[in-house]
Amino acid sequence: MLASSLINALRFKRVVPADFQDFEVTTITQDTREVKAGAIFIAIVGAVVDGHQFVDQAVAAGAKMIIAQKPVATSVPVVYVRDTHRAMAYLADTFYGSPSQSMKMIGVTGTNGKTTVTHIIEQVFADLGDQTGLMGTMCLKINNHRYPTINTTPDVITCQRMLAKMKSAGVRTATMEVSSIALVEGRVWGIDYNICVFTNFTEDHLAFHKTMSQYKLAKSLLFAQMGNKFTGKTAVLNIDDPVGREFMNYTSAYVLTYGLTPDADIYADNLKIDITGTDFDLHVFNEVKHVHTHLIGKFNVYNTLAAVGAVVADGVLLDDIVDSLTRVTGVKGRFQRVPTNTGVHVIVDYAHTPDGLVKVLDTMRDFIKNDIYVVVGCGGDRDAKKRPKMAKIAVDHSDHAILTEDNPRTEDPRKIMADMLTGINPDQADIIYDRGEAIQTAIDRAKPGDAVLIAGKGHEDYQIIGRKKRHFDDFEEAQKFLRQKENK
Repeated sequence: MLASSLINALRFKRVVPADFQDFEVTTITQDTREVKAGAIFIAIVGAVVDGHQFVDQAVAAGAKMIIAQKPVATSVPVVYVRDTHRAMAYLADTFYGSPSQSMKMIGVTGTNGKTTVTHIIEQVFADLGDQTGLMGTMCLKINNHRYPTINTTPDVITCQRMLAKMKSAGVRTATMEVSSIALVEGRVWGIDYNICVFTNFTEDHLAFHKTMSQYKLAKSLLFAQMGNKFTGKTAVLNIDDPVGREFMNYTSAYVLTYGLTPDADIYADNLKIDITGTDFDLHVFNEVKHVHTHLIGKFNVYNTLAAVGAVVADGVLLDDIVDSLTRVTGVKGRFQRVPTNTGVHVIVDYAHTPDGLVKVLDTMRDFIKNDIYVVVGCGGDRDAKKRPKMAKIAVDHSDHAILTEDNPRTEDPRKIMADMLTGINPDQADIIYDRGEAIQTAIDRAKPGDAVLIAGKGHEDYQIIGRKKRHFDDFEEAQKFLRQKENK
């Protein structure tokens, strides 16, 4: 694509010099490490680093044009705009050929459940024979191929590049997790969503958003950005959550509601939950179908209903949906059972928020008649206000709480633990800093019929200590110590 054609995507700009020599653009990037000959470098003002300081480095690496919002002195043409973040979204969508407009786009936001909901949606469409794409916390999936990801929702250029890759692979339905931070930072600007799903709203990410009202506003942006034309776009909202009801007023799209009461368009009743799965009756307007799913717990009924809403919004027959739900096996690190012959039920779950931890422990209490052990910590360099709440929930909703490290990052683990302990009396929980030792202790102490919840990291196969990642997988650790217990 010629530079002149690409920058036409920017309506309000000043080009210096105006009569620059045109060239073929090889890539666009805000990262000097990705610059190559023929690149356009976008100088982004970040929270820590200002890209305008690296213009010379970008030019030396081959950049032939700069997008800037501050004066820069350089030998290549500069396009000045008011906001390079916003300009980057327009440029990315144009450079990659507006791929979202060629696919059915489904976005899922909410504090908890995004990963499970997107995976259920993707599986239902795949079972129907669709070519599918999935972008989220655990991976980028294009049909049957998986690629690693770093963020729940990547930066806007990466998003558009991934969507273009899906489009070229023939994907017809793409499902994305959309984080609140991504919405505030404009990472999904330019993505044309057909269906947007809201799961729930509870405390999280306050280190970034500062207040719950700002966090809620961030979530609402997904629905406000769906467009104002009545083109069949649908917002799928959990109306058992007051925020879900509120979001009905924030979108001009069609609204499809779900919940556990008949007030919703899609609802479930007659729930039966045990260690093997969940049964319920699914009501979709005038139809009623019995559902059996391998997913466990009331919170997973909500996740299932959210996914059903997204698929119903696309017009899929209910019989086909129910048939696919019977084959959903769950997601790594989301209420994932660790196989064992010890008689101890061990669950690994990503529960890293107060609401998530309560829901998982209360679900376990529904079918665990003996003692429940919980191993949980809190991440460093993140919202400290939730730490005492997490500790109190662990104590109040289990029989034996073991507090440990999560990902301390650059924060002193003793400071994190001190914050957690302000929520309880220290003698109410065991403090074991080493996470592996904490898991081993819980498993060694548990008797047949007891359960152990290892919470907070879920699918993660690493632990971040300082600025370094080391391999650490809660599931693998649990497997190791269960084998040792079996051999005793």
